[in-house]
Amino acid sequence: MTEQQGAFARDGRPVCGVCPSLWLPGGAFDVAVRPSRDCPFDPATGLRFTAAGVPVCVHPDRVGLPAAPYATDCLPLPWETPPPVEADEVPAWVRTALDAAPPEACADLIRQATELLLASDPDTDVTAVLRAALG
Repeated sequence: MTEQQGAFARDGRPVCGVCPSLWLPGGAFDVAVRPSRDCPFDPATGLRFTAAGVPVCVHPDRVGLPAAPYATDCLPLPWETPPPVEADEVPAWVRTALDAAPPEACADLIRQATELLLASDPDTDVTAVLRAALG
C-alpha cells in the first residue's frame, strides 16, 4: 500500500467534524456502512472505534471510500488495488478505483485500464468501455 501523507479528507469532502479522515491518511482507519455496535461511539473522544481500537468512519458516501476494514485488515485503498487480469473485470475495477481516487491517481488508473483492455483485444474501443463503466 502506498503511504499517503496527511489527512484523507480533502477537496471539501462533507465529512463529519469528528471523522477520522480529518486527521488520518486513507488506510489508517476503517469505513463502516453505518453506525453499529461493532464500532461504538466513545463519548470521551467523540469518535467510533472497533474493539481493537481502530478509528472508524461510518459514512462511506461522505468520505468517498467503499465500506471496508482498511486499517484492521491492512487492505489497499480502492485505487491501490491491483488491476484485474480479465478484461471483462476492468469496468467494475476502474469504476470503484476512480470513485475513490485522489485526482493525482486518476491518470494512472486510466492508463492501466487502457493497457489491460488493449492487451486483451487491440481493437477494443477503450473510450466506449470507460464511458460505460463510468456512466
